[in-house]
Amino acid sequence: MSEAGGEAREGDPPREMSVGFVGLGQMGAPMAQHLAGQGLVVFDTRPDAVAPLVKAGARAAKSVAEVAAHSDLVSVMVRDDGQVAEVGAEILASARPGTVLAVHSTIRAKTAEELAEKARRYEIEVVDAPVSGGFMGASAGSLAVMVGGTDEAFERCREPFGAWADLVMHMGPVGAGTRTKLARNLLHFVSFTAAAEAQRLAEASGVSLRKLGRVVRHTDAITGGAGSIMLRPTTAPMEPDDDLYDILRHTRDLGEKDLSLALELAGELGVDTPFAKLALERFGLGLGLPGDGDGDADG
Repeated sequence: MSEAGGEAREGDPPREMSVGFVGLGQMGAPMAQHLAGQGLVVFDTRPDAVAPLVKAGARAAKSVAEVAAHSDLVSVMVRDDGQVAEVGAEILASARPGTVLAVHSTIRAKTAEELAEKARRYEIEVVDAPVSGGFMGASAGSLAVMVGGTDEAFERCREPFGAWADLVMHMGPVGAGTRTKLARNLLHFVSFTAAAEAQRLAEASGVSLRKLGRVVRHTDAITGGAGSIMLRPTTAPMEPDDDLYDILRHTRDLGEKDLSLALELAGELGVDTPFAKLALERFGLGLGLPGDGDGDADG
């Protein structure tokens, strides 16, 4: 890429992208920190959020428009769909053709798609690129980023995103990054509700909740937690000749047995565990192995 938005010629050394960052909150600030000193231009409505980035080597812009005018890639990390639409409109009005606008906020996929449609009129590419890993991952530069956009736009973003992410995944066209994030967060927050149910059972049993938490964090770090069973390309019923059939059949049988035991204990202690009951009912089906388990709701 010889110029911003220009076509790369074979043999030309790649020019380092100029990056802008809008939104320096709990996630945006540490993400931008990993890019400071590399020609980064930043903007936030709060001067106290901008100051640490300037101290680290970034240049403060006076407006979103100024960021857009001086950047090949503009990363946006703002609060919600409304702010994304507002900031996006300012960027489209000021950015050069060929600029990539990356939206890291968790929003509706439709919002990203509508912004991308508008951006095409300006010859600007939009990628929806939400992140996972929280403040700790942002600070450590170890986030996962799920990117929706064209192949070309993804390739242009890959290196800058790698400054603050360990995992940079192209999920498909615009909107695919956001759909991935929503599925990932469904699992995340549903698991919090399940964790609360497990804590009620532990508490009623006289078990230390803090020690239980340590055990959960330790073992999930080893096994991968819920992600450890997310191995198949489909949720359809599994055929017996599938390479994963025996592994997941064992997982199902073990899970149904242990869920039955937990429900038995909950019944003895008078603890309501609706998530566990639902999990036992749907466990085999969720693994692609309905109807032939050795476990049952009665243990």
